[in-house]
Amino acid sequence: MDLNGKVAWVVGGSSGIGAAVARELLHRGATVAISARRQEQLQNVARGHMLVLPADVTDVASVAAASARIRDELGPIDLAVLAAGYWQPMNPNHWDTDVFDRHVQVNLTGMSNAIAALLPEMLRRRSGIIAGISSVAGYRGLAGAEAYGATKAAQLNLLESLRVHLARTGVRITTVSPGFVRTDLTAGNRFPMPFIIGADQAARSICHGLERDRTEIVFPTRMALLMKAARLVPAPAWTALWKKSSLP
Repeated sequence: MDLNGKVAWVVGGSSGIGAAVARELLHRGATVAISARRQEQLQNVARGHMLVLPADVTDVASVAAASARIRDELGPIDLAVLAAGYWQPMNPNHWDTDVFDRHVQVNLTGMSNAIAALLPEMLRRRSGIIAGISSVAGYRGLAGAEAYGATKAAQLNLLESLRVHLARTGVRITTVSPGFVRTDLTAGNRFPMPFIIGADQAARSICHGLERDRTEIVFPTRMALLMKAARLVPAPAWTALWKKSSLP
């Protein structure tokens, strides 16, 4: 896809990867709309050059209203980048169902709500790209990421299932799986984050992949190779690798 002149909507565009992608899309000539809950932060990202639409990704009506307004003011949505995300480590000693549910609401239900707001009109036009941001954390189970990893694995499956279901419709589904990226979500992490990159670099990788019509965008390269190889490790060996970080 040539991003120049396209109408692009970034869901979860107030900070982190979403904000960086919105800026990169604008730099590459797209007309950009951004949504998230925090209007002030959206305005700081937009700086008067993007359509700002506050919306809560967990509220299906809110997301639908935002997408309708984009079509009314900017025209049909050519590209949507679904970047809304939530991360909080889990502690098996104090299992918090509210934290687990919040992961599901934002990461999984939120993605579903955005897809519901986009898909009918794209199918009528038989064109459009939905790029969902998942994570390499969805490839294998990681200690502390029981909730986050579960929703990211579900996103990977959701996006792949939708991609094969829509293969003949003209609507394309792109799966984006970053490794560690410097954002507000990772700022409080107290564990090693190998090969971590900045949000601007992540945004360039995403837009580069979109311009080349890639089905899957995974970065940084070393982290992608490491996690793809991890998929091949047998379950007993994978568990043994994590024993040092497991509970006594």
